[in-house]
Amino acid sequence: MGNLFKIAVRNLFRYKRRTILTTSLIAIGVIFVLGYISISGSFKNMIIGQITDSMLGHLQIHRKGYVASIENLPLNLNLRAQAYKKLEGVLSQQPEIEAYSPRIKFGGMFSNFTETTNIRLNGVYPEKEFKTIPLLTSRIQNGEKTLNRGEILVPELLARGMGVKVGDMVVVVATNQDGSVNGKQFKVTGILESATGPGGRDGYIHIGDAMETLRMGEMEVSEVAIRIKNFSKMDAFTQKLENLLSGEVNKQGKPIFEIHSWEKLSPFYNIARMIDVMTIFIQIMLIAVVLISVMNVLIMAVYERIREIGTIAAIGTLPAKILSMFMLEGLCLGAIGAVIGDIVGSIIIYILNLTKIITFDFSRQTGLILQPTIDPYNVLAISAIVIIVSVIASLQPALKASRMEPIKALRHV
Repeated sequence: MGNLFKIAVRNLFRYKRRTILTTSLIAIGVIFVLGYISISGSFKNMIIGQITDSMLGHLQIHRKGYVASIENLPLNLNLRAQAYKKLEGVLSQQPEIEAYSPRIKFGGMFSNFTETTNIRLNGVYPEKEFKTIPLLTSRIQNGEKTLNRGEILVPELLARGMGVKVGDMVVVVATNQDGSVNGKQFKVTGILESATGPGGRDGYIHIGDAMETLRMGEMEVSEVAIRIKNFSKMDAFTQKLENLLSGEVNKQGKPIFEIHSWEKLSPFYNIARMIDVMTIFIQIMLIAVVLISVMNVLIMAVYERIREIGTIAAIGTLPAKILSMFMLEGLCLGAIGAVIGDIVGSIIIYILNLTKIITFDFSRQTGLILQPTIDPYNVLAISAIVIIVSVIASLQPALKASRMEPIKALRHV
């Protein structure tokens, strides 16, 4: 095998221009794929981080059936005090959890004493909420990044439309679960920068004020947002949590809790899936480039070396060795192109990170710096694909060469 490998390498260097052109084409394909995967993957991860860390959290737990009716913010589907205590007991024992925050969500009327409109409100414990969605404080404009009793964070959409400023007094009126109406006065301490999705009309108040506004005797929680320490292990932790909570059932024997990851709560998940599909499409294009390039080179090599093939066959070289020789040439072409592409691609990604020249805007946030990264697993996977496809592409020319009749090959002019 060692001798065959040397012969294959020597044959490639006999046609230097063709070999350089083919390996360059393969290398350029690898560079583009690595660049696309690193940039698109980093963009996707950054947007996911913006969404989960400024609004949703990584996971949310609700009472069964709540999410199906979430647009109406039904108070009758809140988690009762006893159910929440059981849930809190489970969550406090999970080492994977970095922070969690109970929320009371409800709809109400928002008034600046001259105009009135509707608003979605989140009653939260500020210290827990800020740990669970740490980018929430970065969305607070023109005010203190705190939230105390009697204070409200107003979404920018409403503040701009109604001319509300920090320090103004406003009134929130809400309908309780029993149908009665109650109102409470608040001081505006911050304007919340717009977020994607329904968060554009979401305001925040202290959970104690939410209970007072809704006249709750005991705290009933609409949802619990969770932030885990290792985002890459979210699926495994979700499954673990589902198993732990599956035993909690109501009087009818149905589960009390349902768990939703950010993927089921945000419309951006569909865009993330499209990015993944585009990545697969780009990899298929790379396979096509490698397949055509290697096959073209080796087919030309076979036709140019017919007499040579006839000679080595006539002196007793087995067809299997001739087959192996040409397949090793394809292997070498793919390996050289992949290595060059990996090295150059990694250097380009490093330079992009160093210079920080890729910036973009997300919602109202401008100048976000994209730092492309590439997983070593992706580098190995792409290299393996290129090499395997190169070997497959060399199979047809190699079979043709190994099946030549020595006499006919030696007659070839």
